[in-house]
Amino acid sequence: MEPGRQLLGAPLLLLLAAFSSGLFLREPKEPKQAWGYVPVRSNASMFWWLYYADNPTKNFTELPLILWLQGGPGASGCGYGNFEEIGPLDADLKPRRTTWLQAGSVLFVDNPVGTGYSYVNDSSAYATDLCKVTSDMLVVLEKFFNSKTEFQTIPFYIFSESYGGKMAAAIALELHKAIEAKMIKCHFLGVALGDSWISPLDSVLSWGPYLYSTSYLDDKGLKEVTGAAKKILNAMNRKEYKLATMLWSSAEDIIEESTNGVNFYNILTPDSSSLTSTTSELVPFLKLFQRHVQYQHKDKLSDLMNGPVRKKLKIIPDHVKWGGQAQEVFEHMAEDFMKHAIDVVDDLLEANVNVTVYNGQLDLIVSTIGQEAWIRKLKWPKLKHFSDQKWQPLYACPKSKETAAFFKSYDNFAFYWILKAGHMVPADQGDMALKMVRMVTRQDH
Repeated sequence: MEPGRQLLGAPLLLLLAAFSSGLFLREPKEPKQAWGYVPVRSNASMFWWLYYADNPTKNFTELPLILWLQGGPGASGCGYGNFEEIGPLDADLKPRRTTWLQAGSVLFVDNPVGTGYSYVNDSSAYATDLCKVTSDMLVVLEKFFNSKTEFQTIPFYIFSESYGGKMAAAIALELHKAIEAKMIKCHFLGVALGDSWISPLDSVLSWGPYLYSTSYLDDKGLKEVTGAAKKILNAMNRKEYKLATMLWSSAEDIIEESTNGVNFYNILTPDSSSLTSTTSELVPFLKLFQRHVQYQHKDKLSDLMNGPVRKKLKIIPDHVKWGGQAQEVFEHMAEDFMKHAIDVVDDLLEANVNVTVYNGQLDLIVSTIGQEAWIRKLKWPKLKHFSDQKWQPLYACPKSKETAAFFKSYDNFAFYWILKAGHMVPADQGDMALKMVRMVTRQDH
């Protein structure tokens, strides 16, 4: 492992601020950080960025460590998750009021290889399935905990979003096995699957009913979307997974046309990722990448990551451009994209690993009713006990009278229904997301 570099000299915050003058009137306190590369294979390296917890009353050793996994596949946690959702600074380099560093240390990893600052040296090194993604991440975690021994006994959780949830489930299961085999030393306590691509088919089948119930489709539109979803179902039943991915792209085209461009990530927000042109036979995968990954590499963030951040980190190889290999990451995972991971969640529950599912009310791409559908398919013996529980309302803060979420749990399984949030829950409802993190990590009940 290339050693992470802790910030003991010029603060990153001030260095970054120098590139955007006038953002700060006084010097804010900067959280301690470290970062580095892990060569996971001879032709592939993964980048990680650690922020130590920044809490006014507790030392980082008294708070958990949270691994954040972004979606895509091909979207960067070190970039998007960090500066757009949960890190200490937003993309304007202003302090984020709802940063998760208040609740724990946060480890971002650009995953799979080729994502963000992570890179491959030849095309044969890209991951093509969940198995390779998982084995690479286990190398990172083993090296991290061996290097950062202060975190070996601190409670460790994996939080995720979108396709990152599918990866998180598989990584959590293999991490649990590695800990039991004494291959990795860490205090792993659970995984949280946010708006997660656990069952793509259940998500797709929910699109028509969800849009119809929210008046984004009429009867004719519902029929068209349902017909497109059935084509995907038939391809999945024939195990034609790459075809299913292509049909998925076609279904989204129908939705965009029928709804006048509804935002797949928050149905109440104007869509800034709609496509205006199509090209060539490669269009299904290119369109999917542009619609679901490229928007997370938008110009402002890309300029930040390839400019001030890159200069500060100092270890990014000259040939690596942040996000430069993202499209290849996505396309190499096309065969795996539509496969479900419901059985992985079942295995986690059976292994007594704590599993949390959370979902935004306004998310279309991974709608809440789609999440509920795959949960009903779990073979977990205690599922009926979970289902029989009455959900409880949650409030973002003690003084608030507005319901911010609903919550239900039984044994080692929990579900959070986050109101007024889309696909990116921490970005849409930062206060409630932070409260949820504290609840999942047993700091707030």
